[in-house]
Amino acid sequence: MSLSPDTPPGFADTLREAVAARGLSLERIRDHLARRGVSVSLATLSYWQTGRSRPERRASLTAVGHLEEVLALEPGALSELLGPAQRGGRRQSTISAFWPVPAVIDDVVGGVDTRWDSRLTRISQHDRVTVGPERGERSYVSRQVLRAEEDGPDRWVVILHLDEHDRPLPSITPLHNCRLGRVVTRPSEGLLVAELMFRAPLRRGQTVITEHELVNQAPYPPATNYSRKFRRPVHEYVLEVTFDALALPRTCRRVVRDADGGRQSFGVRLDEGGSVLGVALKFGPGCYGFEWTW
Repeated sequence: MSLSPDTPPGFADTLREAVAARGLSLERIRDHLARRGVSVSLATLSYWQTGRSRPERRASLTAVGHLEEVLALEPGALSELLGPAQRGGRRQSTISAFWPVPAVIDDVVGGVDTRWDSRLTRISQHDRVTVGPERGERSYVSRQVLRAEEDGPDRWVVILHLDEHDRPLPSITPLHNCRLGRVVTRPSEGLLVAELMFRAPLRRGQTVITEHELVNQAPYPPATNYSRKFRRPVHEYVLEVTFDALALPRTCRRVVRDADGGRQSFGVRLDEGGSVLGVALKFGPGCYGFEWTW
């Protein structure tokens, strides 16, 4: 649920210099692109030229080609700075990978700083989900161990999506080794995106353990599933869903989806305490979670 893009050196600087040389405002550039049938928001253009994010989705990469023409650049002057394609000719999964409506995720995530996501390795992740007697999603507690791959990372971005868009969004509370930064919400889409700020920027090779909690308010969203999306591999993922003794699900299945869209489903049993536990090692990219019926 927490993913974000890398910003390779060169693209932002080249774009910023080209914009200045062309003498066009971002509003004018947006209008030129719109006349070509390409929709890019002012915020996105601003983030691209400051290095806060980069074009990754197919539509965004197409927009870069038009942007080169608008800015009177040679073909490939910008697109070639976006880095090589990944194995199989595909680029690394974007922050919106595995979400139902990627464009909406990209737009909302644009309101926070995702520059450090690719410089942090998620060593382990432990999610504990609590389902109440009314069969609603009460709370989520997440604990993760992160390692910096270079000097500077100072935050981690959390993304939460509720299937029920007519419910209030949860509150988020930092519990350990972090504080709350910017929070962007879009209730109409059931989306909450938040920055968890570390106590201090990390040095290369340094690890940090963070913990935070998301708490829903009544009326609680109906609980039928929970999954976490991984854009990059995680060494260890532990998922625990705890059900109230007065409301145990009739069936429960572990569901795993890989980066190519393949889906596997396995029936699982609850333990004596009314919980279900899943452990995945060296998992991802992909989605891992549980689905249940009442």
